[in-house]
Amino acid sequence: MELDKLDKLDKQILKNLLQDARKPYTEIAKELVVSPGTIHVRLKKMERLGLIRGTSLSVDYDKLGYSFIAYVGIKLAKTSQALKAIEQLRKIPEVTVANLTTGKFSLFCKIRCMDTPHAKEVIYRINDIEGVYQTETMISLEECINSNKALLDTIIHKETDNL
Repeated sequence: MELDKLDKLDKQILKNLLQDARKPYTEIAKELVVSPGTIHVRLKKMERLGLIRGTSLSVDYDKLGYSFIAYVGIKLAKTSQALKAIEQLRKIPEVTVANLTTGKFSLFCKIRCMDTPHAKEVIYRINDIEGVYQTETMISLEECINSNKALLDTIIHKETDNL
């Protein structure tokens, strides 16, 4: 999806939702002096173009008892085993992010657990995946940034400034 397919109104709608994704269409419409139907149609267009892929829920996992975060670098015996390993990682609910990578690791994962013993259990399950021959774990002391908002805001502002 290229930003040149979006006009000024589309970008203003995105800016509004960037500030508050739960903001009602009617409020956005009032601010932008258009009808709520226009907001709805524009958002549907952005969904069809693949720019917006639904909405997401932000959960405070600390309050749910899952405050232990670790990153697990996974080395595979063969690169060709990556897709099968990813299928197996999807079956481990504590694996919240997995990336196919270059460099030292074939895969790099983020896990969320309740505590150290729970993390140890998850890491053992990862090690048991066929093709995994080594893992390296880094414990997160604190998650300081977890947002794509700044990047999206930068992209939208850059493009809006060019209009």
